[in-house]
Amino acid sequence: MARKSTSSSAAPAASTGVDTAHKDNPSPASTAAATHGEPSETLVTYTKASEDSDDSPSYRFDLEHNRFQTRYRNGPVPYDPCLLPNGSRSLSSIGKQAFCLGLVFAFTISATAWLANEGYTIWRLPAFFSCLSIFHFLEFYTTATYNVPRCRAESFLIFSNGWHYNTAHALATLEIIISSFFPQYQSALVYPPYTIAVGFLLVFAAQVVRSVAMATAGTNFNHTPVQTRKEDHELVTQGIYSFLRHPSYFGFFWWALGTQVLVGNKVCLVGYLIVLWWFFYRRIIAEESTLVKFFGEDYENFRKRTPTGIPFIR
Repeated sequence: MARKSTSSSAAPAASTGVDTAHKDNPSPASTAAATHGEPSETLVTYTKASEDSDDSPSYRFDLEHNRFQTRYRNGPVPYDPCLLPNGSRSLSSIGKQAFCLGLVFAFTISATAWLANEGYTIWRLPAFFSCLSIFHFLEFYTTATYNVPRCRAESFLIFSNGWHYNTAHALATLEIIISSFFPQYQSALVYPPYTIAVGFLLVFAAQVVRSVAMATAGTNFNHTPVQTRKEDHELVTQGIYSFLRHPSYFGFFWWALGTQVLVGNKVCLVGYLIVLWWFFYRRIIAEESTLVKFFGEDYENFRKRTPTGIPFIR
């Protein structure tokens, strides 16, 4: 389930030759929203007279199709405090996070290839971080592409997933390092190249499912369950949602398990399985009780015909 967002990006409209809203002087509606660090909940129209030509720059964001209808290269950008370093859409924070993820991926994928080619079993460590860097980048990229109104600097989910998430990955990292000193333990229940191939396929397929789920839901996707139904709440049942009731949960569940199969972690594989299953079991029960209140029989029928894809969670 997801809800259809009603927020939009403020944008300038065609010029009438009168500077009704200069780029440094947004409309009262956008100014009021900006004081709270968020864009206006209504479409704000800007106009700016061109001093050099009759081609006054303008653009307008189309919420229904999640794209800009028109855009002129020299169009003014409205001042918005949320784009500043401490804002929720901080451009500097987005740039730094994207740069660091790209740097980590480039280094770790190269290190994985070199170490594996040289026969060092520690290749598992950079391989794990390669998976993490791709996951976090795609969380932001998919949101920025298909869910612009909800895109924030924290959409990378690097610092906003809570201590449980960080602890799980820290323990997985620790097991990889410790197991490298105990070859017998590391090789137990690991059958190269078969288990490595299975782990890679799980990670790849699960990542695709999650990203496709986010793209399909578009502006209806939320990283956290909604608690209040608004007029434009929608029950998404098309595309991948016609096969899986919670495809983003399915994707993360199997992606996380796949990373542990890939790197040969036994303890963390069992730990991930138990903790993630319990987490999604409780979350799905709580979320679906709300969805039944929102959509009644429509959701009941959807739930009956569509599985979750997570074992023993119907």
